[in-house]
Amino acid sequence: MSSSISLKQAFAQPAALVLFFLGASSGLPFLLVGGTLSTWLKEDGVSIEQIGLFSLVGLSYSFKFLWSPLLDQIRLPLLWRLGKRKSWLLTAQCVLAASLAAMAILTPSHASLAWFVAATALAAFAGATQDVIIDAYRIEIAPIETQGALAATYSLGYRLALMVSGAFALFLADQIPWPMVYWTMAAFVLALMIVTLIAREPTHAPSAPRTLTESLRDGVIGPFQDFFQRFAGISGIVLLAFIGWFKISDQMLGVIAMPFYLDCGFTKTDIALVSKMFGVWIGIAGAFAGGASVVHFGTQASLFAGILIGAVSNLLYLLLAMFPGNLSIFVLVIGGENLAGGFLGTAAIAYLSALVNQRYTATQYALFSSIVTLPGKLIAGTSGFMVAAWGYPVFFIFSTLAAAPALAMFYWLRAYVRIERAD
Repeated sequence: MSSSISLKQAFAQPAALVLFFLGASSGLPFLLVGGTLSTWLKEDGVSIEQIGLFSLVGLSYSFKFLWSPLLDQIRLPLLWRLGKRKSWLLTAQCVLAASLAAMAILTPSHASLAWFVAATALAAFAGATQDVIIDAYRIEIAPIETQGALAATYSLGYRLALMVSGAFALFLADQIPWPMVYWTMAAFVLALMIVTLIAREPTHAPSAPRTLTESLRDGVIGPFQDFFQRFAGISGIVLLAFIGWFKISDQMLGVIAMPFYLDCGFTKTDIALVSKMFGVWIGIAGAFAGGASVVHFGTQASLFAGILIGAVSNLLYLLLAMFPGNLSIFVLVIGGENLAGGFLGTAAIAYLSALVNQRYTATQYALFSSIVTLPGKLIAGTSGFMVAAWGYPVFFIFSTLAAAPALAMFYWLRAYVRIERAD
């Protein structure tokens, strides 16, 4: 069933432009504490063992739901007049800019490595925190019918920011010292704070005064209690299992893709141009296609289509296994996979947003998004063994069939999970 809101209305709303810039703020730090940072560490002579340990700072993104109740329940004493979401977001962005600047000042030299690690961990924590706040802001600022459009513009900003903190940062590092690169990235964060200051605060219903203990009890226990009241018994358990499984086909390829490209004979330049540049733009197109589908066809129909095409797109890799080193086939495969991934990503954001009770927006969405990533992290440890035992073609077929339980759970859940106003 189509929505009563037109595509033009959905994408033209002021919140869509705001979410573009907030998406950029969310995406900017991810590689600065990940892949881009690893390049800096390697060039500064940090051992491969220590570089591996640095990756642990990224766990903040997996465990952000642990401190999300604080963001839902506690008002900041000095900035509260800006509003609950804007005050926390501005604080997180200030901490992020300061920690990136601290990384630039300290540098990963042996004498200051411990302090550099602390600054990096703080940057990751601030980045994960602003993710929680921005997700809550997006859900609260507009009705469910337009969440697909907001997810699309958010994804556009996020993916462009990944290019800035990835490809652009590496280009800069060839021209200027690494500390100057991180000073530049800190300046980008400061510029994005202007959007936070002028953005409209979502409307929140006034609440009765409560003690800190009461607020924390409601913030920690309340979101889970609310979820299982709305989705009681087996339906709640199946819904959580579905949330953790519906992106499994895409996640299974995460670790294997790069080794597969290299085994096919492609150079790092080929991979960078096709996968990291061309693929990003196709993924953006897929995200907007997913947003349009949510607006026109509804959230549940779009999610079902996204799961299906996402799984089937893995079969494109069989073509690459049959014609290794063929650049045209490589472009086709990357295009199809990123188009499907972008579509599914937007539909998934809209679906998860519709499940959230706005009383616990930050906590419940942070929990849902963490559940989405958990199976992929577990599968990553076994996918290499699957390829070694079966070979790439069988693995790609298996990754496609792995979506079957999610499709079955989706069909069963339609009788129990109602997305208000979305379908």
